[in-house]
Parts: sequence; C-alpha cells; structure tokens
Amino acid sequence: MATVAEIEAGPGRGAALGRVPAPFLLIAAAFSVQGGAALATTLFEEAGALGTVWVRTAFAAVVLALLARPRRGSRWIAGPLRYAVGLGIALACVNSLFYLAIDRVPLGVAVTVEFLGPLALAVAGSRRRLDFVWIVLAGAGVALLGSPTVDVDRLGLLIALAAGVFWAAYILIGKRLGATWPLQRGLAVSMGIAAVLTAPLGLASGGTALVSPRLLLLGLVVAILASVVPYVLELAALRRLRTSAFGILMSLGPAVAALCGAIFLSQRLGTLELVAIAFVMAGSIGANRGSSQPAIGG
Repeated sequence: MATVAEIEAGPGRGAALGRVPAPFLLIAAAFSVQGGAALATTLFEEAGALGTVWVRTAFAAVVLALLARPRRGSRWIAGPLRYAVGLGIALACVNSLFYLAIDRVPLGVAVTVEFLGPLALAVAGSRRRLDFVWIVLAGAGVALLGSPTVDVDRLGLLIALAAGVFWAAYILIGKRLGATWPLQRGLAVSMGIAAVLTAPLGLASGGTALVSPRLLLLGLVVAILASVVPYVLELAALRRLRTSAFGILMSLGPAVAALCGAIFLSQRLGTLELVAIAFVMAGSIGANRGSSQPAIGG
C-alpha cells in the first residue's frame, strides 16, 4: 500500500508532468494506489494475500531498479545500508499487513484505520493544543469502526492498525534514506530487500499459482499502479507543494479508497462507516493546515 510521497525526493520531473497542476498529480496518484489495491484483491483467491504481496513487490523492485540504473559513465553512489534495510523491512511489513487487512475488511475501512499511523506521526512533535483535538477526532472515527454497531471484522481492523504503525516507521526511515541516498537508488534497493523478505511466505501462500501467466501479468499491473505510477506522479508534484497542501491532499486517501472499493469491488459502506471515514479525514486535514513549510526542500 505504501507510497514514496512522504520521503524527501530528489530533483527532476518530466516536462509534461511539470505542466499538470500538482494537486491533480497527487489525486491521480491516490487513485492509482487504491485502484492497484482493488485489483490486488482479485488475486487473493488464487495466490493469497501474501502471495500477491510478493508478486507486486518483486515486480516493483525490478521496475524501480531499471528506473534507478546508473547512466553510462556515472558511478554508483549509495548511502548507509542500514537505512535501505530498515526501509525494506518497513515496506515488507506495511504491504503484507495491509493486504492481509483488505482480505478481511473493505478497502476504504482498511485505509482509514491505517491512516492513523502517519496522522499520529504528523502531530507527535506538535505543541499546538488544537492538534490534540484533531487526533482525538480521528481516533474517534477509528473507534466508531470498531464499535458493535458496525459489522466489520475486528481482526482485520487490528491488522490495518498494525500496518499504520509500519507506515509511520516507513516515513521516518524513508526521510533518513532520502537524506543520505539518491532517492531512486535507495528506494530500488529497499524494494529489492522487501521482495526478498516477503518471498518465503509469499511463495508458500501462492504456490503453483505464481507461475500462472495471467496472475503474473496482473501482478505486474498491480506493481505499476500501486508503486511505480504514484512514485513518478508524487515526485513530479512534491516540489511545487507546501506541507499543508500536500498533507490535505493526502488526507483524501480514505475517501478515494472507499470510492475505489465501491466502484471496483462493490463494497458499499454503511452510514456509520462513512461517518468514521469523514472523522479521520477531518482530523488529518485539520492537523495539516498549520504547516507552512515546503513539502520538499526549502
């Protein structure tokens, strides 16, 4: 599920993408991520959640390695290996837990609960009293999802919450990696490590289904939608946005996930579930309004 949006990015974007308004790029990235997640759920019956995670991660590692390969005549530059390994572990955990969650609960619900991780991280260092209100509001939304009046798998909610913890870890480690590695190269190495880490359980889960041409093709599409396309779009947008605008746009994630779940998976959410999603989004938007720093650099 994780994207590279929160990691400090290096310079460079295509001229064509540079002409597209940055908010449109981030919204497109959100739909790409959640559309990829929706497509991934259709592979669970054949390969299982963990088998699908491995196929997606392995293909993403290959594609990102091709994008990050050194140009002819340039030398290999790398940062501390511990950050790449740490980010690889975080990627393996957050993606595995998220796919296990969406195997049990609707996509919009899983993304909403997972969102508590980066939201809590965003307000952790704040001294503004109002930020406490926003995190309480978001927490109330997640608590509402877990109430007896909502028919949602409780284990799925706990798994999604665990995914949120590793999403926060991904952000923290990713910023370290972005400060010490060329970002494309560091992310490619980390994704390769994540592919190795997810291989044992993924291969055991997927079994012989993993040699199916149809499954491999769809796995490649999932990898492109959920990892590569968001990466390209977010890098093209981030240097033109301030943290507040970036955070507010990212706060649309639960709503985009709910919409993709409804369109692609026929996951119709009840009134209480929609209210819970609205609470989490409102908390995230409120928490991000106060920042005036550039999202990247500056």
